Amino acid sequence: MKTKPCKIILAGGSGFFGGALARYFLNIGWEPVILSRSPRQRLDGVREVRWDAQTLGPWQMELEGATALVNLTGRSVDCRYNGKNRKEILESRIMSTRVCGQAIRACSNPPPVWLNASTAIIYKHTFGPAWDEEGEIGAAKEAKDAFSIEVAQAWEREVELALTTRSRKVILRTAMGLGHARNSVFPVLRRLVRLGLGGTIGSGKQYVSWIHELDFCRAMHWLMLHEDISGIVNVAAPEPVTNREMMAVLRQALGMPFGLPALSAFLEPGAFLLRTETELIVKSRRVIPCRLLDSGFVFRFPNIREAFADLCQPAHHSERSCNASRASS
Repeated sequence: MKTKPCKIILAGGSGFFGGALARYFLNIGWEPVILSRSPRQRLDGVREVRWDAQTLGPWQMELEGATALVNLTGRSVDCRYNGKNRKEILESRIMSTRVCGQAIRACSNPPPVWLNASTAIIYKHTFGPAWDEEGEIGAAKEAKDAFSIEVAQAWEREVELALTTRSRKVILRTAMGLGHARNSVFPVLRRLVRLGLGGTIGSGKQYVSWIHELDFCRAMHWLMLHEDISGIVNVAAPEPVTNREMMAVLRQALGMPFGLPALSAFLEPGAFLLRTETELIVKSRRVIPCRLLDSGFVFRFPNIREAFADLCQPAHHSERSCNASRASS
């Protein structure tokens, strides 16, 4: 008798991490279902179902009997923080998280685990020791991160308030993802390096927390399977690096001997022209995944050198990721 595949619901799964998870779980024989505002027909076996990320509807039936719900919904923060964008950034996270909780509560057979996105930005700007899950939270004037901290705290509070006693809740404080998809930061960094612009950004002393897309997928799978893990989890590689080191390693991986620096004085005008915020560049994020490591999770790419070596290989990366996922967990 053929066993019914495990079903994973990816709310807001059309972005970088959602796409990576859909490929990963499809490859290991699961049934990924993406909840999207603009669903499309696909040829890869992944179903997309319409939702508005605000209200209950026919989409909620997909949760019945599912193995896991992963909510990744949220308007991109790569924009200027004007009034309209701030409202959309906050509400897209709050409303989608709230309706996910409502849908789980209405289920006769709810997913046993609900993993909801948050962000490693929530930790205080630091050049000192790395923050684990007990790290200090708060804004820093020099990082210009008050709005981001406010959003992250409200986002997590919505998960905590959800009355979903039959589903284990995991809050994912996720670092910057590295992969080949268009909406990952890696293609942007690679392009800058190839153009000779891949030098130190600002002081270069600010720390960067990151995670390879395959390790992100493997960590999600691990958290689904380990029923003793709930609450806050840092989803980041165990070795954060300074911006100076990160750019130097990437230049070396791409065989580029030099890179013009982006001086601090030009960051604000540059961010304005690119319609983004300097916080995304200057904040020092130094985060370590203590709970994952303590539970026995082993990273495939624990340091930036190994991650960039993999991502800079000429072979098609998505195929390598799919092959690697077969033996990942």
